[in-house]
Amino acid sequence: MAYDRFGRHLHYLRISVTDHCNLRCLYCMPKEMSFHPNPELLQDEELLYLVKLFTTLGFDKIRLTGGEPTLRANFLELVREIGSIPEIKILTMTTNGITLARLAEPLAAAGMKRVNISLDTLDPQKFSRLTRKGRLEDVWQGIIEAERVGMVPIKINAVIVRGYNESDAVDLARLTYEHPWQIRFIEMMPFGGITDVQLNQIVTKAEVQARIESALGSLQIENDGNLDGEAQVYRLAGAKGELGFISSVTAPFCWSCTRARLTADGRLRLCLLREGEVDLLTPLRKGATADELRQLIINGLWEKPWGHKLSEGEIPLNRVMSEIGG
Repeated sequence: MAYDRFGRHLHYLRISVTDHCNLRCLYCMPKEMSFHPNPELLQDEELLYLVKLFTTLGFDKIRLTGGEPTLRANFLELVREIGSIPEIKILTMTTNGITLARLAEPLAAAGMKRVNISLDTLDPQKFSRLTRKGRLEDVWQGIIEAERVGMVPIKINAVIVRGYNESDAVDLARLTYEHPWQIRFIEMMPFGGITDVQLNQIVTKAEVQARIESALGSLQIENDGNLDGEAQVYRLAGAKGELGFISSVTAPFCWSCTRARLTADGRLRLCLLREGEVDLLTPLRKGATADELRQLIINGLWEKPWGHKLSEGEIPLNRVMSEIGG
């Protein structure tokens, strides 16, 4: 089993399977984004080899991210291979939902258990503006199809950006009256490349909650206040679904972190909001043994930092969000 120096049991691996994306969300990447050429990224056999190494250390939950993970070549087969590893109990994905209407059924058949879908507004024009090119209708159809094929509970991720969609939080919250979904409001986090937007246009959890309660009434906290993953969960009176708040900036939950991240170019990233990484791809391609790679992972995980230092002005600049996958 894998632990860090603070005694946290690490068993949840988030894998960015590609840095490519079919959207250009303004809080995620620059409008003119350049991506890694394919030879610089983990190939299928390399990724599967590393996943199996992580399972020998007790990792039993995998989340596939991007960029947009469904853009990766042979993605369905990759899901099938990962889903067939006996030690993996949960296989999930975070997606922008653009391709989900046609892929939900084959993904479910391949072993994908659940999906988190990004949706920041229910206004088609605002959606196009935020994503710089997307169609809201495509995402909505993807959500409905994912629910139909049983990839539940559906979790919808909304990043609220000042000047773009802060007024839309209420409409998103209303979805929980009719749908058993968890609508999750995520504070925008600062990264390299578009830091000014992320710092100057953040909308905090307290502000979003106040907007919702002013329009829809008080929120009742759920789960005895315990986190659901990263989210503090609430419910509107009479609602079928839940509201989640992920307050990485104003109320970090680092004490509960069980995660490590594997980037598309084969780096073990120890904290989303810190720059520290361990290169696994280079030694893998140079012929490192399984034991040598396993020790690299163990040593890296042990050095996982307690949390970010945003309050001290330390912002990760070595990557944009799309290279890590959140």
